[in-house]
Amino acid sequence: MTVTSEQRFGEFVAVRRHEGREHVAELVLDRPKAMNAVSSEMARSIGAACAALAADQTVRATVLSSSHERAFCVGADLKERNSFSDAELVRQRPTARAAYTGVLELPMPVVAAVHGFALGGGFELALACDVIVADRTAVVGLPEVSVGVIPGGGGTQLLPRRVGAARAAELVFTARRVEAAEAHTLGLVDELVEAGRDREEALALGGRIAANSPVGLRAAKRALRLGQGLDLRAGLEVEDAAWRSVAFSGDRAEGVAAFNEKRKPNWPGE
Repeated sequence: MTVTSEQRFGEFVAVRRHEGREHVAELVLDRPKAMNAVSSEMARSIGAACAALAADQTVRATVLSSSHERAFCVGADLKERNSFSDAELVRQRPTARAAYTGVLELPMPVVAAVHGFALGGGFELALACDVIVADRTAVVGLPEVSVGVIPGGGGTQLLPRRVGAARAAELVFTARRVEAAEAHTLGLVDELVEAGRDREEALALGGRIAANSPVGLRAAKRALRLGQGLDLRAGLEVEDAAWRSVAFSGDRAEGVAAFNEKRKPNWPGE
């Protein structure tokens, strides 16, 4: 797949666009010497890349991927953390949080492409995405209690929303690593593909998503996210508000016209 453009965010993060998929952005974790361990510098770069993507109205889907052959991301940079004083750790916390919330709050659908190790904060980055595509080499888990902390990148909140409170508790409390087949069975990942195919399949899924209305996609994601945890009546009000935000849009008019004229829509994106 031909890369048509690349924008670097610091040394360790890149955003790429590909030929034939102009509305799909690939957000690449690119710190291979450390298996993408998230240092303070890398966290700042992830946050900056997400801010740029959120502001780019041409992006209809994002794929979060890794440049490392054997790992998606092994979590926080514990070597860096070991050098921190208590005061430095407190000061670093907002930087770390901004990386995870940056991915979580991207307004367009986001697909994670996971292979190899996705542990701790690495798995939390994947959990912050809407769909996780994993290959058969994937090993996921939240092992933070084994080093005296807890998942701090959203794991205690995102994991039970995927697999239920009891299953999430078992996984967090035991700190165990889960291999790809079991991860798929438990719902820790959504699609399981052959080894080495996670990135290609995630980009293909991103392309299928990006064929749809950008206005509709962002509104649908907003309704899905805001409705989580609400009772049905409140959730339907969230859905109604999202529907009203798109019902009189240019995308809605174009979508209906294209359907009736039996042609592909040319989305205005407004």
